[in-house]
Amino acid sequence: MKKIDVLRKCIVTGEVKDKEELLRFVIAPDLTVVPDLHKKLPGKGVYVTNSRKMLETAVKKNLFAKSAKQKVTVSADLVDLTEKLLQKQSLNVFSLAKKAGVLVLGLEKVLELLKKEKVAFIVEAIDAGEDSRARVALAAKNLEIFKLFSVEELDQALNKVNTVHAALIKSEMAQMVHKEFDKLAKFRLN
Repeated sequence: MKKIDVLRKCIVTGEVKDKEELLRFVIAPDLTVVPDLHKKLPGKGVYVTNSRKMLETAVKKNLFAKSAKQKVTVSADLVDLTEKLLQKQSLNVFSLAKKAGVLVLGLEKVLELLKKEKVAFIVEAIDAGEDSRARVALAAKNLEIFKLFSVEELDQALNKVNTVHAALIKSEMAQMVHKEFDKLAKFRLN
């Protein structure tokens, strides 16, 4: 069954996009702007392109109030809070992948799995050593390598020590993790 695109308009660019490309915010009863990453909170959604710069522009230009046609309160840390929520959501799904048994940890195990061509994508700590980075890059060939988290952040998510490299085995769970990682990466890069 084909997914039906649900389109929404970004309050910054005015572009109409699939709502999966946008971040949703709602105006709470106390008239504060609240991130709604799961897109399930009640109330009229206000959409911003999934980009740190776009969200900063929306805050700076008071576009939430203009869109809501009323005075609203935007927290000074809305942009950082949104990024933290995206990161938390990504790490939660990553942790679930471990529990689902589709996550392989450790440089040698990741390199071995790459030889079997069962890897959906690689996760590499941003503070990984140059030697191990080079080995993974060479073995991964055209596979995507996400470098979004520190060793400490990966360790906390997985309740492990020294998590530097991980590979996700091709599966539906890997697709879910990829979607969340991609959302965070796009937020940070754009």
